[in-house]
Amino acid sequence: MAAKVCQQAIGTFQPESLLKNSKNHQNLRNNSIRLIAKDFSSCNSLSRRADQRNSRIIRSSASQTSVVDPVLSPSRSSRRDSSKKSNEAALILIRHGESLWNEKNLFTGCVDVPLTNKGIDEAIEAGKRISSIPVDVIFTSALIRAQMTAMLAMTQHRRRKVPIIIHNESEQARAWSQIFSEDTKKQSIPVITAWQLNERMYGELQGLNKQETADRYGKEQVHEWRRSYDTPPPNGESLEMCAERAVAYFREQIEPQLSSGKNVMIAAHGNSLRSIIMYLDKLTSQEVISLELSTGIPMLYIFKEGKFIRRGSPIGPSEAGVYAYTRRLALYRQKLDEMY
Repeated sequence: MAAKVCQQAIGTFQPESLLKNSKNHQNLRNNSIRLIAKDFSSCNSLSRRADQRNSRIIRSSASQTSVVDPVLSPSRSSRRDSSKKSNEAALILIRHGESLWNEKNLFTGCVDVPLTNKGIDEAIEAGKRISSIPVDVIFTSALIRAQMTAMLAMTQHRRRKVPIIIHNESEQARAWSQIFSEDTKKQSIPVITAWQLNERMYGELQGLNKQETADRYGKEQVHEWRRSYDTPPPNGESLEMCAERAVAYFREQIEPQLSSGKNVMIAAHGNSLRSIIMYLDKLTSQEVISLELSTGIPMLYIFKEGKFIRRGSPIGPSEAGVYAYTRRLALYRQKLDEMY
């Protein structure tokens, strides 16, 4: 039910009858693989040459560690073709699973609250949905519910890389969190945490029961605080204020990763992700306030030639669905099938 609601709100490109028919799933997957057959043999030869050159590359900087897998990541094109083809990268957005305060119907905002058992299940299910989509780097908010969601989701990924939180709080934190095995680095994914991706701060509403707050202040007033674009709750942030920090961080820190061809996952919150989607889909302030995001439902975008193309929500690990929409994603999945 949650997936259906999300797909209506965000949009998917899979006909419903196709999703329900496993035979059609197989036909679609076979068709997508046939579409890439001509490119597949050349890609295999490139992969073999890359293997001989010790294909996986690790790059580090003072600010973060990036793990690049040019053979298995479809965003990595050969140098010879780089001038002819623009980079294509996947962007996965996941709102955290249900938190303990979601369950209690409390305003949470920037209070750091963990997931419920249902939220844990939602995060694992999200991981299954994205298990065949490449992930090179992960961004999360500074709040535990988003970080738990990202970590639990990656336990389901077929590539079996381990997400490693990057600590840049101090020189000592960086030194103490170093990894001294090159093999281990190759099997790791950096996780960057940022407060700019936090949920919007609900001010004096944080910790209050939503129904009791409506009874006290009136439904119309609480609705304006929650759903208007530019009216903040008492001593809190409006959606507009949240969007200023979240979109600025996305443009400055995350979009360059996509432009370089890295596949990115963001685990964050309803309002910070709503703000980013407003930027990606060029929504108006009126359109964004009606956008609803379900907990634990991943959304996929393709970044290509400087544009974001919405693909909706992946439907499951055993179905072709969204993977048939790009040749590189289909090829990536094919390689995973062969490896595992």
